[in-house]
Amino acid sequence: MVDKNIYIVQGEINTVVGAIKRNARWNTHTHLDEERDPLLHSFSLLKEVLNNITELSEIEPNVFLRPFLEVIRSEDTTGPITGLALTSVNKFLSYALIDPSHEGTAEGMENMADAVTHARFVGTDPASDEVVLMKILQVLRTLLLTPVGAHLTNESVCEIMQSCFRICFEMRLSELLRKSAEHTLVDMVQLLFTRAGGMSDSSKWKKQKRSPRPPRHATKVSPGTEQPATNGTVMPSNITDGVTFIDAPSPISSGNSENTSSAVSPATDSGLELSSQTTSKEDLTDLDQVNSLGFSAAIPSSEPSNEGLRVEKTQSASVESIPEVLEECTSVTEHSDSASVHDMDYVNPRGVRFTQSSQKEGETLVPYGLPCIRELFRFLISLTNPHDRHNSEVMIHMGLQLLTVALESAPVANCQSLLGLLKDELCRHLFQLLSVERLNLYAASLRVCFLLFESMREHLKFQLEMYIKKLMEIITVENPKMPYEMKEMALEAIVQLWRIPSFVTELYINYDCDYYCSNLFEDLTKLLSKNAFPVSGQLYTTHLLSLEALLTVIDSTEAHCQAKVLSNIHQQEKEVVKPSTETASSTKEPSNSETFLFNISITALSKTESSLSLSFLAEKNIPRKPTRFSCLLPRTQELMEIKSKKKLLITGTEQFNQKPRKGIQFLQEKNLLAIPMDNNEVAQWLRENPRLDKKMIGEFVSDRKNIDLLESFVGTFNFQGLRLDEALRLYLEAFRLPGEAPVIHRLLEAFTEHWRKSNGSPFANSDACFALAYAVIMLNTDQHNHNVRKQNVPMTLEEFRKNLKGVNGGKDFEQDILEDMYHAIKNDEIVMPEEQTGLVKENYIWNVLLHRGATDEGIFLHVPPGSYDHDLFTMTWGPTIAALSYVFDKSLDETIIQKAISGFRKCAMISAHYGLSDVFDNLIISLCKFTALSSESIENLPSVFGSNPKAHIAAKTVFHLAHRHGDILREGWKNIMEAMLQLFRAELLPKAMVEVEDFVDPNGKISLQREETPSNRGESTVLSFVSWLTLSGTEQSGMRGPSTENQEAKRMALECIKQCDPEKLITESKFLQLESLQELMKALISVTPDEETYDEEDAAFCLEMLLRIVLENRDRVGCVWQAVRDHLYHLCVHALEFCFLVERAVVGLLRLAIRLLRREEISAQVLLSLRILLMMKPSMLSRVSHQVAYGLHELLKTNAANIHSGDDWYTLFTLLECIGSGVKPPPALQVTARADNDTGAQSDSEISLSYHPSDVSLDRGYTSDSEVYADHSKQGKMHRSVTDVDVVNSGWLVVGKDDIDSPKPMAGLSRQGPSPLVNQYSLTVGLDLGPHDTKSLMKCVESLSFIVRDAAHVTPENFELCVKTIRIFVEASLNGGYKSQEKRAKSHKYDGKANRFKKKPKENSLRRSRASSQHQSHSHSDEEDDESVPASYHTVSLQLLDLMHTLHTRAATIYSSWAEEQRHLEAAGKKIEADSQTLWSNCWCPLLQGIAWLCCDARRQVRMQALTYLQRALLVHDLQALDALEWESCFNKVLFPLLTKLLENVSPADVGGMEETRMRASTLLSKVFLQHLSPLLSLTTFAALWLTILDFMDKYMHAGSSDLLLEAIPESLKNMLLVMDTAGIFHSADSRTGYSDLWEITWERIDCFLPRLRDELFKQTVIQGTQGWGIAITALPLQARSLLPGRGGEPSSSSPVGSSTRPSPMSPVTDVPPHMAQSPLILQPLASPLQVGVPPMTLPIILNPALIEATSPVPLLATARPTDPMTTSEVN
Repeated sequence: MVDKNIYIVQGEINTVVGAIKRNARWNTHTHLDEERDPLLHSFSLLKEVLNNITELSEIEPNVFLRPFLEVIRSEDTTGPITGLALTSVNKFLSYALIDPSHEGTAEGMENMADAVTHARFVGTDPASDEVVLMKILQVLRTLLLTPVGAHLTNESVCEIMQSCFRICFEMRLSELLRKSAEHTLVDMVQLLFTRAGGMSDSSKWKKQKRSPRPPRHATKVSPGTEQPATNGTVMPSNITDGVTFIDAPSPISSGNSENTSSAVSPATDSGLELSSQTTSKEDLTDLDQVNSLGFSAAIPSSEPSNEGLRVEKTQSASVESIPEVLEECTSVTEHSDSASVHDMDYVNPRGVRFTQSSQKEGETLVPYGLPCIRELFRFLISLTNPHDRHNSEVMIHMGLQLLTVALESAPVANCQSLLGLLKDELCRHLFQLLSVERLNLYAASLRVCFLLFESMREHLKFQLEMYIKKLMEIITVENPKMPYEMKEMALEAIVQLWRIPSFVTELYINYDCDYYCSNLFEDLTKLLSKNAFPVSGQLYTTHLLSLEALLTVIDSTEAHCQAKVLSNIHQQEKEVVKPSTETASSTKEPSNSETFLFNISITALSKTESSLSLSFLAEKNIPRKPTRFSCLLPRTQELMEIKSKKKLLITGTEQFNQKPRKGIQFLQEKNLLAIPMDNNEVAQWLRENPRLDKKMIGEFVSDRKNIDLLESFVGTFNFQGLRLDEALRLYLEAFRLPGEAPVIHRLLEAFTEHWRKSNGSPFANSDACFALAYAVIMLNTDQHNHNVRKQNVPMTLEEFRKNLKGVNGGKDFEQDILEDMYHAIKNDEIVMPEEQTGLVKENYIWNVLLHRGATDEGIFLHVPPGSYDHDLFTMTWGPTIAALSYVFDKSLDETIIQKAISGFRKCAMISAHYGLSDVFDNLIISLCKFTALSSESIENLPSVFGSNPKAHIAAKTVFHLAHRHGDILREGWKNIMEAMLQLFRAELLPKAMVEVEDFVDPNGKISLQREETPSNRGESTVLSFVSWLTLSGTEQSGMRGPSTENQEAKRMALECIKQCDPEKLITESKFLQLESLQELMKALISVTPDEETYDEEDAAFCLEMLLRIVLENRDRVGCVWQAVRDHLYHLCVHALEFCFLVERAVVGLLRLAIRLLRREEISAQVLLSLRILLMMKPSMLSRVSHQVAYGLHELLKTNAANIHSGDDWYTLFTLLECIGSGVKPPPALQVTARADNDTGAQSDSEISLSYHPSDVSLDRGYTSDSEVYADHSKQGKMHRSVTDVDVVNSGWLVVGKDDIDSPKPMAGLSRQGPSPLVNQYSLTVGLDLGPHDTKSLMKCVESLSFIVRDAAHVTPENFELCVKTIRIFVEASLNGGYKSQEKRAKSHKYDGKANRFKKKPKENSLRRSRASSQHQSHSHSDEEDDESVPASYHTVSLQLLDLMHTLHTRAATIYSSWAEEQRHLEAAGKKIEADSQTLWSNCWCPLLQGIAWLCCDARRQVRMQALTYLQRALLVHDLQALDALEWESCFNKVLFPLLTKLLENVSPADVGGMEETRMRASTLLSKVFLQHLSPLLSLTTFAALWLTILDFMDKYMHAGSSDLLLEAIPESLKNMLLVMDTAGIFHSADSRTGYSDLWEITWERIDCFLPRLRDELFKQTVIQGTQGWGIAITALPLQARSLLPGRGGEPSSSSPVGSSTRPSPMSPVTDVPPHMAQSPLILQPLASPLQVGVPPMTLPIILNPALIEATSPVPLLATARPTDPMTTSEVN
């Protein structure tokens, strides 16, 4: 079967032949004519050939192409015929009739290219001619783009391109044709550069041919990545695979590795990167469409989706074969590379001159490669030169457009030869184009610049610096001619650059951290932030663009931070050793980054067999490290050092430019240059610092003093291999040559020496060399100096040679060298640095830039994205947040506002990630301003805030950020709390936040927001209540209700705040870092009421938040407790008047205590801080007694089991006493404002503090803990931590935490209980009870009974305190709380009390008056239910009696169980003894005294009940264990004081009741006496006791008004006498009468009041000599020891401190303190001058009734009263 292709060819033959024949010139139809006509003849021959074959591939392509090509070449054919031949050729190409693998294909392609580029035809009319030109373009395009096009040679490709350019730039042609040519060129350029990506080898190969040195910049080729489709080698596999222009995806994706970011992507290992593959395909689709002829149809369809693997195979095949092919064709390629200028002439507007093909017959055809591409590139660059007058605007634009395509298609940097062009001419032209006024050229050049710097910036370090400086100049210039669009485009260009991953970081590393580059990053950031602020207030696109650029840094940093957060989560999962994972891990922490790059370079080296190509390593095996860095990714610290050094260098440079020595000296001082001066170092500095003034360098190095330096300076040049004039040119560029001859001489001498050494000493001697150098300088002056030229004709070459005749050591120099030198100088002046202007100067600057780029300074470091985010962020956050704030403030556009907010959030995220709290604070502070919460007045706040959507966004953002990143908030908490306060004042907070716990309120909660009233502070509560009623009425009528808009706004505001969820700040505070929590609490604590900013309610609100936060943070409350306690102390103790805030503080303290006592580690401190309440002024304390009473009740109920130490119980019981019974708090705790009058502030019982070292405390304002504890043991003075007292001096002084946590037990602190001095011979505790509040008392008693009734809560630590407190409550409840009643003014309790404590009446009306509606329950007025008061007191008294009785009966068992528990304890001191002695003194006696005191109650029922209990208690079985001394003290301490008290008129109203009470009391006395008579008899003081009893009998006889006592007393007395007589007490064998002295004394006493009793009972007895006795005894003094109930005769225990203390400053009897005078007390010693020095008697008996009257019941305290009441512990 015949090949279909043959028919196609035959068809085309017929068409063309037919057309030729139809043409008028060939009108003969004879066979002969056809034979003669060469064109027709060749067609007929072809027909013959075709008829004889079955496959087209049997013949060479040339055979069937030649006839058509001849038609195209022929000058005689007309346009249409040529056009038909062109169409045929095009069809052959697009149908793929030409077999690429055929050996004749190359020649056929070459012929075709030659024919089409040299097409000739007879012109007819312009239109039809253009059609032919159009077809030519089409054929050329198809030729180059189909697979067979790969066989074209370099020359053909150049010609093809030139033909297209010619059509493109021929202005006489129609625009359509020109545009078609342009499109064709675009396609061709794309193809060529796409292939160029893989042709780097040929350049590498050429390099090796040229220079013997090994290639330094040889690019590695990896089969998978960098080797694109083909180099045109005739490889069957290649061609059948159809490597076409469509195959472009692989080259683009692989070669252009920089495009895909500088990090190594995992895909690199496997070959193609899929992502870029797809994009590049998309880019090419439009080009496919251009192939309207559909030549792609013939290409295997699988090609576009070619898998990386397959490409790899085909490519590697072609790569391996390249070197041989190139070897063969050296001559051609060499020729085309070096002489490329001649291959393609410059194009002028007239058209392009075609160059003939240089191909000779029989020469091997080399497929095109880099030479033609380089030539094309050079030509495109030359098109963009704005200084070339041939280049029209269209041409420049065209050049830029094609360069764009070229750069988009291939990584040009891989080809060293292209890179050179790119670094120099291209950049130069582009920068020149930036200053043109045509916007299209400007825009196009910006685009090319972007492409250059995006992928090749590592080769263009200084070019990039220049580019950015130019852009900055354009943006900032204030030139009115500069169009706005240019600025906008420049900004867009910057934004686009900043978007390149890690570009910004690279700017920072390569420029800001380079000693001799500008601070590009810093300057740009400043510029952008400045530019983001509109001057006019109008937001233009430039402002937003600037903001966008700034945000780009933030965005990328934020993305990296997020990635790190995620990767930290997955970090443990994957630890793979691939380079890709190394990259990933390196971004986690900057510290890894050094190892990261190192790893990559190692892997790169180890994989050179497979040639791993990494973007970092393009061109070199290992990234080159800039000399200034210690490693490839320096640490932040190192960068900081470089930057500070850079600042110093700049200063030093400035000084050098004024005075060189000064500059050098400055740098030496700063340790940047060595001392003494190191010449090499300085020379290096002079060479590398571009900022130095060249003139100053010249002066400095040529100075005679610096000869050595000059040598070193010259030594820095590398002159090897340079001709003398070239070396000189280089030398003279480094400084400005001074004008003086000797100086020039010195400079040249040094130069020639070095040059000779470098080049192996050419010429005869150094003088010859020197002369030649001098001659070159003279020649330069002669040729180019205007002044010289005016006078002389410039020197000719001959003259130049003549001048140097015989100078070379008597011989001549080589003439060629002189000629070269002459021409070099003549054509290109050596320009001295300071003299240039205009273009010359530009050229000079550009050359310097190129030189610098070639040195190590030009190393541009690529860094992995995210390497120095922290540094960049610290530099940009300030400007960025400022710009964001400004834009947010000024803009109304929703999207811009959202962009700003998103910027804020990202900044927050970054600062949180790096823990930059200053940034975060700044951000929160900025945002708080926009919430409008701080600026508005409270009245308008809801409506203003509600109707401002921007404020809503800001508020939500603030709260969202605080919730999310609260950990790093510090200062910002203050602003957030301010906002919260504003919301609170405006009543916009959710209800839950303003409701707080309360002890007294029946609901258990009260609201902090109380009804507002105009504050009438001067009026009384009632008045302000009235004014509140009236005013609110008038105001309401005046307001007429809020408007609907306002209501709506308020609704919106509430809705917004609800979404903000401010409460979360409190509930989630437990997750905050400690430091942040402390700052938050500090912010809350700082809100205390003052005149201007905060009122009491604000402070109360903040206090509540603070307390809630503390409770949320129970687990770590120890860390914050100190601050909270100090705050509460301040609020409670320093309040000047009672107010709502004080009440809240007290309640808060108790709430904390209730919740925190369960925590062992803090409970001690918490209990200690309850002493704050005891430090409050008594007046204040009484105002909050309700709350405290209820709070303490709650506390004990929930936590009694957690209270262990005696000190803590002491605190609690003291509190109960103060609250329940109005006892004044311990004076030691009262903070007095007057240091001078400290003692005056003490209560009377505490006369002086001078006994103790803590005198000092008065001066220094605090007491150390040890002192406090020492005091505590002696006087029950309350312990408090140092800071509390110190508050007085307003400076908080914190003592070591241990001092507070673990009070050190002092040696003196024994467990006798911290009780103050108690007069044991009184039934009362002897405290001055202030007024108390009934309800508080009831609640306190309830708390007490809770403790007492549960045996588990009664402990050795609290037993005595408990007893004491009960006794105090007994006193308070006595007579229905009479003391309180007396002291309470009859008006409102508040006012009365306030007036008692305060002089200023205006402070009485409390702000609480506002609360009258809501806070009814809080007015502590007892008058609410006056009727109930007596009833409640009655209950209280009976309750207390019951408690005392319970304790009394349980005491023995309790004590014995304790003693049992403690048996194992070694130290006797700590042991608890359960003996009767202990029980009596600690327990029974005080309880009996308490019960006895209630026996004196004015209320009959209570009295009777008490007596019953007393009787029961005294006769209880347990008491039988007491010995005589204890019973004696029972009389002295319980019964005698009771009887004494009952003698008073206790209840005037109830006379009968009192009689009965007295009768029962006296009967009880005799019962007890008789029951315990036998032990009492053993006492030495029995007589005194007995006489005292008689004394009471006497008094009671005469006390009553009825007969009740008159009958009862004698009966009791008879009983006692009879029993005593029966016991033989009155009998004595020794006496004369048989009766003892006691008998005599007894009757003497009884006769005073019952003279007849003796006769009735003992008629027979008579006593004599009584008178004498009387006289004798009256004179006797009293002796203390025998009268005191002693302990088994041990004198020491009964006279405890008399001898050791100083004499009392008071005279004991006269100075009886006032409260002691009220009832007979037994505290005063009886003293008279008689006592002194009289020896004691064995039986001291008082006979003198006067004495007895004066001093009341007998056994008296004989010692002088100690100076310090606190040191006396309980005497018995």
